[in-house]
Amino acid sequence: MSLAASAHLPITAAMPTSHDMETTAVTLSPSAAARVAAIAAKQAKPAILRLSVEGGGCSGFQYKFDLASDVAADDTVAESDGVRLVVDPMSLELVSGCVVDYVESLGGAAFKVENPQASAGCGCGSSFAV
Repeated sequence: MSLAASAHLPITAAMPTSHDMETTAVTLSPSAAARVAAIAAKQAKPAILRLSVEGGGCSGFQYKFDLASDVAADDTVAESDGVRLVVDPMSLELVSGCVVDYVESLGGAAFKVENPQASAGCGCGSSFAV
């Protein structure tokens, strides 16, 4: 599945601005969008998932997910099935090009970040190095 097929992003004009190019910097898969929508509905919150990066974890950086109540003016936004994924500018430097997915297996269920910038990661997938 291509990245373009996994998210419903806005279509831009022939000459995209830097802001338009930022909207394609991250992708939210349909399965992740469905899970965020379900969680947000249970908590009576908007369907906005914030992905940020913090120092720590066993590989140097760790992903942090939160339901957000709003979108900041400088956030990068991707949308899939009416759910928004937002990333702040500092975190975007470390996750640009990533796909946020939701996977269920015998070992459990979790959001998974496929990050092309990560040079190493831990076994649980929640931390990474660049």
